[in-house]
Amino acid sequence: MSMICALFTIRELRITEDSSATYHGKVSDDTSGAGAISSTHAPIHTLTVRLGRCSVVRDTSAMVKLQCTYSTAGGQRQGRGTRCYLGVPPAPPVPGYRPESGMCLAITMGKSESPSSSEGEVIAKEETYDVTLSDQRLLDLGYRPKFRREMSLFGVLGISFCAIGILNGMSSAIQTGLFSGGPLGLFWGWNICSFFMLLIAFSFAEICSAYPTMGGLYFWVCKMKPDVPVLGFFTGWLYSMAMVFTGVSANLSVALYLSSMAEVGQGRILTRVEIAAIAWAVNIFSGIVNTIGTKAIGHMSTLFVWWTLGGTVVLVTTLLVKAPMKNSADFVFTNVQNFTGWQSRGFVVLLGFLQAVYTLEGCETAAQVAEEAVRAEILAPLAVVGSIAGSWLIGLAYLLALLFAVQDIASVQATTFAIPIAQLFYDAVGPKLTQMCLLVVMVSQVMAAITTFTASSRLFYALARDDAFPLKKQFMTLNRFQAPYWGVWTSVLIGCIISCAYIGSAIAFNAILSSAAISVMLSYLQPIIIRVFWPGSIEDFGPFRLGKWSWPVNFASFLFTIFVCVLFILPTAYPVDVLNMNYAIVAVGGLLVVITINWFWWGRHSFKGLVKTVTF
Repeated sequence: MSMICALFTIRELRITEDSSATYHGKVSDDTSGAGAISSTHAPIHTLTVRLGRCSVVRDTSAMVKLQCTYSTAGGQRQGRGTRCYLGVPPAPPVPGYRPESGMCLAITMGKSESPSSSEGEVIAKEETYDVTLSDQRLLDLGYRPKFRREMSLFGVLGISFCAIGILNGMSSAIQTGLFSGGPLGLFWGWNICSFFMLLIAFSFAEICSAYPTMGGLYFWVCKMKPDVPVLGFFTGWLYSMAMVFTGVSANLSVALYLSSMAEVGQGRILTRVEIAAIAWAVNIFSGIVNTIGTKAIGHMSTLFVWWTLGGTVVLVTTLLVKAPMKNSADFVFTNVQNFTGWQSRGFVVLLGFLQAVYTLEGCETAAQVAEEAVRAEILAPLAVVGSIAGSWLIGLAYLLALLFAVQDIASVQATTFAIPIAQLFYDAVGPKLTQMCLLVVMVSQVMAAITTFTASSRLFYALARDDAFPLKKQFMTLNRFQAPYWGVWTSVLIGCIISCAYIGSAIAFNAILSSAAISVMLSYLQPIIIRVFWPGSIEDFGPFRLGKWSWPVNFASFLFTIFVCVLFILPTAYPVDVLNMNYAIVAVGGLLVVITINWFWWGRHSFKGLVKTVTF
């Protein structure tokens, strides 16, 4: 097959009612580069291309159905069975898009026939038109599409659901509320915190719709406040470390669930070394799944949604049917418990709010896979809001079942099981069903752990793309499964190193992990502050917009985030000693010091703000 390669310069664009486009132009006379003629045919002088719906393939070129008529020095020819790739730049054409004068298309055409032949049609795979619109949005932000868009709404929603992990999050942190405020603090704290976290989700959804790209909080801060690059640098590094720490916490929780199952079923208590070894195994498993790529993560996140719904039904039904004693409504909605040593009931109840905030963190994770989702400017913000709304309702059902079924809060507080929720299950449903309940929660925890490394690896990719992370080439490299595997295995390595701390000191390990929750909220604070004090920071809104409610929602989110950040660092027990002190402030302070040193030593020289990978 003879091939003709030419550089085609657009002179005129017409958009028709059926969303096709007709281009008229003239081929470049330059024969030294892309305009070179690589066949025996005479040079092309003019070319008319009629485009149908265009799509984007994995090499980020637009593949379109078209009909070609071109003329050469020897007469008019028509293409048949041709394939045409429209390179980037320019962007794939979409209705209403007007390329500037002089924009060029690299066109490769196949076999040509005599002028008497009928017009040829491109033999090409046509993707959905939505993919083109999503990639055009990304190109407008200055980034060349590199990921295949293989995630649907269910997949993106599942990513946020995984990150929140309503069943495993509530099960792992339930003791915080039970011992600090009891049922009253848990019930009212859950609903109050869910409301404010929903406001934060609305705030993030508006920003995410305008900037649907991986990097999430980091990219939003850089885009809305480009004149202060240090703010984006701190947000990116703080949030990426928080995601890694959260993943480590999730992996250890899986080990603790397995340890509790071994103790319930066989009476065997695992050592710290054995628990740490299980956490390492889960770390590595999370890395393997993330290395397989977007499609695997999308399938898993979809499964997670169904697992959460089905698991909630199983757990709620089991607890309410099998519990030998059901608590009264008065106990569930008004009873206060205090195992903290603090005398102020109001303060103790507020401490119980931390359980709800810890459980509900993660809705913004949908933004980390925005470049892998179809119509991300719509699906990602819907996933951000939908994950909180759904978690609020599912979590409320599960929480009420736990509160009506709990037999003895003091027994849960004095448990010898590796994780306190195991004691609540054991007292309520017996040993056999306890193992089933723990299995349901543990599987949920495994999928949540995998998702955190999905988020951290995409964050490393986004930071490296903008010269905010070292080894740019390596961290931007994708394997054949479209996975940023350097970021994945960096997360795994850090996770395994931190897990070693559990062997030496559980207090030190818990301090590192508790810093993750505060770091996430501090990262939340940055884009919210910008939206409150610089409300005009978004120049081009996406489809999801709050309108006149934008500033009030952001202001309420700002106040709640400040409140939670302060609450997270307060001591949770009195009198305070070296064993019960809240070391989270030490861990977060240490992390901020490291990031500060990194900024002055390396970051301020390398990072100047967002780096566009495509210009027009």
